[in-house]
This record gives sequence, structure tokens and C-alpha cells, in this order.
Amino acid sequence: MVLAISSFISHATILRNLVFKHLRMTITLGLSCYRATIELGDVTPHNLQQLKRLNQVVFPVSYNDKFYKDILEAGELAKLAYYNDIVVGAVCCRIDVLDGSRRLYIMTLGCLAPYRKRGIGAKMLEHVLNYVEKDGDFHSIFLHVQVNNQSAIDFYKKFGFEIVETKEQYYKRIEPADAHVLMKLLRPQNNLSESEK
Repeated sequence: MVLAISSFISHATILRNLVFKHLRMTITLGLSCYRATIELGDVTPHNLQQLKRLNQVVFPVSYNDKFYKDILEAGELAKLAYYNDIVVGAVCCRIDVLDGSRRLYIMTLGCLAPYRKRGIGAKMLEHVLNYVEKDGDFHSIFLHVQVNNQSAIDFYKKFGFEIVETKEQYYKRIEPADAHVLMKLLRPQNNLSESEK
């Protein structure tokens, strides 16, 4: 028994030394050798609570049960973002039809603050852009952004979104209550009827 314990301690010491050696090499080489993985996954009944908690932390507004019920049926329009297998963000969209044109509405796209500026938001938005491009029948993508959220406005502008309107008193129970409507036009609206061409 003493031999088994002694052997176990020797193995644990060797393992500890290997881990510390690896950590010293990583620190010496810098974080350039560290590769983070960013992946998107489906929203399911099994991880819906994670989405709810994430939204509570990231957004200043609350979402009702109907929102989450609809998300479970959204398929590719609702994704969780994983950073090294940890849920750190999510994007949730829906399809709206206005005057016969299909538009994609981004209801939420957010990431936990410590994980921002790591490409996670871009990965989620690129997923949305790829979805509408593959479909080929969307007029535009739009969303609402609180007027004081300059970092979000700048983020969307990098992807070709523009402020097209400001809605006063859009939000309830948060300040400022005004929201910009940001839109990315995917194909021009056909304003001419066949007889006018």
C-alpha cells in the first residue's frame, strides 16, 4: 500500500511538473500560440435556460416566454455562440414581411462583456448574413439599437448597416428610451410597376 501511494505521488509530481513546464512555455511564447475556438450551436430545450440567463446579463430589457417559445422554432435564425465550449453570446432573428418584401429582423445579438472584441459578434452576424445570402429572397436586415450604444452602432456600420430612422420612446423602463433603426439593404426595392418600366 505504501508503494502504491508512493507511486501515485511520483506520478502526480511528474504530471504537475509537465503542466507547469507547459504553462511556462505558453507564457514565454505569449498568447500567440493560444488558439481560441468560436463555434455556433443550436438553441434547444436543453440549453434554453442558458440563453435566458445570457439575455438577462447582456440586455437591459426583458424577454417574455413567447419570445423563447418562438426561438425554439427559429432553427438557423437562433444560435448560441461558444468560446472554447463556453456559452458567451447569442443571436436571435425572425422573418418579417412588409409590403410584400421579406426582411430579417435581428431581435438580439449580444455577447458577454469579457468576451467582446474577440470576433464572436462578427461570427454571429456573418452567420445571419450568410443565411440571407443563401436564401436570396430578403430585401433587408434590420434591428433596433439604443441611441447611446455607440459601440453597437459602430459594429453594425462595419458590416454595411446604416441608421435609417430614430424611434422616440421605443423602449419601456430603460433610459434613454429612444432607439435607432439600423438597416442593411440587400436588394433595392422595386418601386416601379411593370407598366411604368
